[in-house]
Amino acid sequence: MLLKRGNIKIIFFKVFLTLGILVFVFVLCHDLIAGEKTSIGIYDRTALIVSVTVIFVSLNLLLFYKFRLYQKKFFSTKIFLFEGIMAVLLIILLVIAGGSAYRRLLTARETSIWSIGIYYCFSSEPIEFSGQGICNPILTAADITDIKAKFVADPFLIHEKGVFYLFFEVLNSRTRQGDIGLSTSQDGLNWNYRQIVPDESYHLSFPYVFRYNNEFYMMPAKGDGFILYRADPFPTHWVEVKTIIQEGGLGDGAIFYFRDSWWILAGAEGRENLELFYADTPLGPWVKHPKSPVVKGNADWASPGGQVVVFDDRVIRYAQDVTPYYGNQVWAIEITKLTKDDYEEKMARTTPILKGDENWNTRGMHHISPVRLEKERWLAAVDGY
Repeated sequence: MLLKRGNIKIIFFKVFLTLGILVFVFVLCHDLIAGEKTSIGIYDRTALIVSVTVIFVSLNLLLFYKFRLYQKKFFSTKIFLFEGIMAVLLIILLVIAGGSAYRRLLTARETSIWSIGIYYCFSSEPIEFSGQGICNPILTAADITDIKAKFVADPFLIHEKGVFYLFFEVLNSRTRQGDIGLSTSQDGLNWNYRQIVPDESYHLSFPYVFRYNNEFYMMPAKGDGFILYRADPFPTHWVEVKTIIQEGGLGDGAIFYFRDSWWILAGAEGRENLELFYADTPLGPWVKHPKSPVVKGNADWASPGGQVVVFDDRVIRYAQDVTPYYGNQVWAIEITKLTKDDYEEKMARTTPILKGDENWNTRGMHHISPVRLEKERWLAAVDGY
């Protein structure tokens, strides 16, 4: 009976060894078989780690059980010790392989092909958006003509004199840095890509565009603070004015005007905190709010997820939900008290306003920029992947 069980185990480990070898060979050769250029991507590397683990463990156990059968020493202390060591080794290798696979899958989510779409809201409150009936996405990396782009994201929408202007981050495939792109539209549905504006030697993202003193300004995130640009002329040329806030650990920043003051909400500390600053003008000087960070240790709704909307003496901010993975969904949060001494907020809706659910954004969304067209009609630029 023991011998039969041993033979079954040998057959079992032979099967696993064969499967591991087949997966390993397939991963290395599938591009060549398909006539494509060989490329070992994120999923390929994960499969290689798992297959090598299976091959190693199966081979060791196979050799062990063969030795055990031939020697017929079924109950020796050395045999049980070897079995225990192999079991511990198997667990360690599977944990390492599983952890590596999980990290690579999360990385794959973060580097997936982000695109930009258009949503509508037919309500007085900008918290009920839908992309049904719209041919999304309206902009992808393939639409960028002056540089080779990996993805487009972080759209900010401006409606001026009957024309829609869209500013967004473009990840440059060659330099691996973020540049700022521009597209325009007459109806908000059919878009024409224009050009990169501006193009710096460092990474720019989250190109928040706003008006001040009848001029257009842009406040993109630089990585350690915020730079202020002024359009000269709008929308294609931007002149750097000054760095208005420079502080390590700051991420995306949303600037807005409310009740005689300018405010900036900025993500910080790995998207878990939300810092608040205020000033009399966008040029500063900027002062950190006494209650900052106004959100602390909460990755569910700390980081800014697009434009802050001020309407009917109300303020709605949008927040990225980055748990359990980056780009999961977006919440609408109403700021109920905002003074230079105090800050309070509440959920404007008990469910996310954006969440991947269509063929172009099945995995997630993390940004929205609405403009009000009528009393109960909003048009918004969103991103997803």
